[in-house]
Amino acid sequence: MRSKALGIISCLFLLCAGPACAQAPDTVYLEELTWTELRALIASQSTTIIVPVGGTEQNGPHMALGKHNVRVKALSEKIARALGHTLVAPVIAYVPEGQLSPATEHMRFPGTITVPDESFQKVIEYAARSFKLHGFKDIVYLGDHGGTQAAQKAVAGRLNREWAKTPFRVHAIEEYYRAADAEFPRLLKGRGYREDEVGNHAGLADTALMLAVDPRLVRADRLRPGAGQREASGVSGDPSRASAELGQPGVELIVTRTVDAIRKSMARR
Repeated sequence: MRSKALGIISCLFLLCAGPACAQAPDTVYLEELTWTELRALIASQSTTIIVPVGGTEQNGPHMALGKHNVRVKALSEKIARALGHTLVAPVIAYVPEGQLSPATEHMRFPGTITVPDESFQKVIEYAARSFKLHGFKDIVYLGDHGGTQAAQKAVAGRLNREWAKTPFRVHAIEEYYRAADAEFPRLLKGRGYREDEVGNHAGLADTALMLAVDPRLVRADRLRPGAGQREASGVSGDPSRASAELGQPGVELIVTRTVDAIRKSMARR
């Protein structure tokens, strides 16, 4: 009798050690899941996915080329966890950055990668089509790069018209970029930092955000003013006084504004 009971217990243990009882790891990142773990999450109503759009471009002598990619991935995780039942797709790292011949904008600096706008639009369109096929009902574009905002909005509009009679929607959330590009710099100016210090590319605001998200990408010994020297250094502003403490309110602002905007957009479906 005892051996029979032990046999039953052993069988139950083996069953629960298998895929049926396996739990997905504590991650919101799609690329860290197996397909069976993802299928189970979708079945349990995790049907919102963020598509983070970054970009690989110069950020002055003091900040790494992957700024947009690292930042949007980290902030997307915070946003996904705040929303709940939300996952994060792999970062789209190749975006329009200017012309090749003659080289324009950031393409004048080594390491910047560009793609045609139509190619970029196809990538994010087919990412959304893929996620729809697998059961994600709300697909959210978050762009850390100013140059991708119009394309994200255009693709979302086309897909939403096509999917109008279905439960699937694409959300191009401009508030994410607006919080980083306009609201956070305005907050810094309100605290007494000069406009030419705050800057609009790799300056005080941009560098402080990166220090708050991942300081490994900032070379602290190379923080130099870039005012009037953007053509040579790629910097607009002065990152000298940037710190993680200065950037943290910006992180919180971006997350709060974006979560609110996503919820409002989803409520309009």
